[in-house]
Amino acid sequence: MSDTQTRIDQLVKSHDIVLFMKGSASFPMCGFSGRAIQILKASGVDPRTLFTVNVLEDEAIRQGIKEYSNWPTIPQLYVKGEFVGGSDIMMEMYQSGELQQVLTAQN
Repeated sequence: MSDTQTRIDQLVKSHDIVLFMKGSASFPMCGFSGRAIQILKASGVDPRTLFTVNVLEDEAIRQGIKEYSNWPTIPQLYVKGEFVGGSDIMMEMYQSGELQQVLTAQN
């Protein structure tokens, strides 16, 4: 595993909820990242307790997360070390109630 993959693995496994995104929870820098934050807020996640990684600050992480998850787009949500999906999947899961179950199961 490369250094970048190891760093990503440690981030994902050391926090209950991790969102790799463009920008931050308080200042998303793309519409998809903004939507992901809104979905998490609507699901009861306090954005101040959410661990986010701004991929715009680290090109190695920006590319490495796509390889780590085998998922081509950002944002990417991880709960308890498991990849959940991007903003479209988060929206589908939120609408079905599944996302709230995944998020509350992590507590």
